[in-house]
Amino acid sequence: MEDTTILDFEFEAHPNPVGAADRTALLADLGFGKVFTDHMVVIRYTADRGWHDARVQPRGPIQLDPACAVLHYAQEIFEGLKAYRLPDGGAALFRAEANARRFAESAERMAMPPIPDALFLESIRALVRADRDWIPDGEGSSLYLRPFMFASETFLGVRPAQEYLYMVIASPAGAYFKGGAPSVTLWTSEHYTRAARGGTGAAKCGGNYAASLIAQAEAIREGCDQVVFLDAVENRYVEELGGMNVFFAFEDGSLQTPPLGGTILPGITRESLIRLARDAGVTVREEPYGIDQWQADAASGRLREAFACGTAAVVTPIGRVRGRGFDFSIGNGGPGMLTERLRQQLTEIQRGVAPDPHGWVERLF
Repeated sequence: MEDTTILDFEFEAHPNPVGAADRTALLADLGFGKVFTDHMVVIRYTADRGWHDARVQPRGPIQLDPACAVLHYAQEIFEGLKAYRLPDGGAALFRAEANARRFAESAERMAMPPIPDALFLESIRALVRADRDWIPDGEGSSLYLRPFMFASETFLGVRPAQEYLYMVIASPAGAYFKGGAPSVTLWTSEHYTRAARGGTGAAKCGGNYAASLIAQAEAIREGCDQVVFLDAVENRYVEELGGMNVFFAFEDGSLQTPPLGGTILPGITRESLIRLARDAGVTVREEPYGIDQWQADAASGRLREAFACGTAAVVTPIGRVRGRGFDFSIGNGGPGMLTERLRQQLTEIQRGVAPDPHGWVERLF
């Protein structure tokens, strides 16, 4: 039976919030993940009391003991979702219930107590209501929400912790990729893999991203925007980027994306695009796709487009793929027609300017 626990949130207003003029200046020049709102959510968990002490309070530092379990055993998970400014000045969330489910699945994989979906959702709503003036309305902008949970118990010993902190912070955000390029260039990791079967590839935990950073750094040194990982068994099949899923669009109008199977994060944007494409009559295959086949299809013209997708990156065209011994472009190297059509359809639903046939958007105010 689903746990529908909702706690009463105690609200503590920030004693010195960012002033309206300063906030307007910050919202006028947004990057990603550098500006933060005035408040945050904090909910505590202990094995004897369960979830308790729900608060919306001024954003500030966390005091941790040097023996805090997360610092030694990395029990930590997070999510990413957005609140969007609507044309009438209101605000909405997009598929937040899917983030709640994935957060619970990540918790279970990391031997952490799942937070009830209803409590997760109410924590998101509470923070957006508190910091509603921070939601930007510029093209491509949104309020990025970062729920996360970590083991806060003070102890040394290899076992699941018995105390946790769940928190939510918010960051008004613009485009994930800066610089104005019409597409991104990928570097194919030769020495590093992201996940193997039985591991934590399907969980949104910090360790997965920490393990990817060395490959991402290599991609940057090679003049690329992002790394693309291959499978851990044959080092051949495309899995995902450092923090995004990937799609391929072919000359016959079909789409293909690597299948889920425990090594790939089940992206909510990924699932939404599959649904929208199939609604439009597009054939979508969830099948393995080799890096050698990717290169051959790009060369022959069978592959017309490729794009990455995720909450932060939305839908981002892939124009070029590089690796040791190969370098190839896709289509004209820029956004393709199907990529742009899906991106526009998705973002118009998220922003409330197009019909929402699947009931994905929740209006908050």
